[in-house]
Amino acid sequence: MSQSIPDIQQVKTFLLKLQDHICQQLAAADGQGQFAEDQWVREEGGGGQSRVLTHGAVFEQAGVNFSHVAGAALPASATAHRPELAGRSFQAMGVSLVIHPLNPYVPTSHANVRFFIAEKPGEAPVWWFGGGFDLTPYYGFEEDARHWHLTARQLCQPFGDDMYPKYKKWCDDYFFIKHRNEARGIGGLFFDDLNSPDFDTCFSFMQAVGNGFTDAYLPVVEKRKALPWGERERQFQLYRRGRYVEFNLVWDRGTLFGLQTGGRTESILMSMPPLVRWEYGYQPEEGSPEAALYKDFLPARDWLAESGEPN
Repeated sequence: MSQSIPDIQQVKTFLLKLQDHICQQLAAADGQGQFAEDQWVREEGGGGQSRVLTHGAVFEQAGVNFSHVAGAALPASATAHRPELAGRSFQAMGVSLVIHPLNPYVPTSHANVRFFIAEKPGEAPVWWFGGGFDLTPYYGFEEDARHWHLTARQLCQPFGDDMYPKYKKWCDDYFFIKHRNEARGIGGLFFDDLNSPDFDTCFSFMQAVGNGFTDAYLPVVEKRKALPWGERERQFQLYRRGRYVEFNLVWDRGTLFGLQTGGRTESILMSMPPLVRWEYGYQPEEGSPEAALYKDFLPARDWLAESGEPN
């Protein structure tokens, strides 16, 4: 029988192992860089460990954070769409990662899995899982996009036919830069407020997403990391990284939550690329690979229907 009472320690144990596993796999794929770790403590309760790899052979910067914070009241970013939670004490834990490769042909990627529980004396705890992963290419390859989305759909399949299309659309909608009227990348999965049908099922899904990230991402890295590139590709990569910064600082709920709860600023802003540039009024040359990103990859697409993959 599945349990509905959340097991906080079980979730924390998984998250710490997931951080270890992802760091080991990324270091192996890089072949040169190693992760440095910072342990940090939060005055109001909790803390975490941040691991960052810099100046690698493949990854210019890769950060994989674990945090477990607690507090007497949820911040505004967490109660904006759940006003009934205002005034409850909370615990929040998760693993969040952002990878900025050096080679412009290797996409940037982000993943996050998290658990929240809000409690009040005399009332049942309110808990939920959230997370997902998304891909931000600078130069698009259809086979990479299909592989990414096929991996996402396969990990969703055991939990129901509706999970992939629902969370794929949520990802497309969430990682949309409204002030630019364009997507940040080619999407993936995004879910939040998951607490049904029971704790065990929701926890299993969160684990599938966390464990599935490297299955989706590392084959793309392996395929693209040796492609030759030059100053043109590097300049376009740095320009497009600006969109990543804009989204994270203007729209991302996780960034706001971290800052509003007094999290460690260095860890929260680990998602920022190490180098980035802006250019006034940039327009890609018509028919160029840079223009193809805007025309063929950023608009939301059903990658699997187009690939002939069975639905």
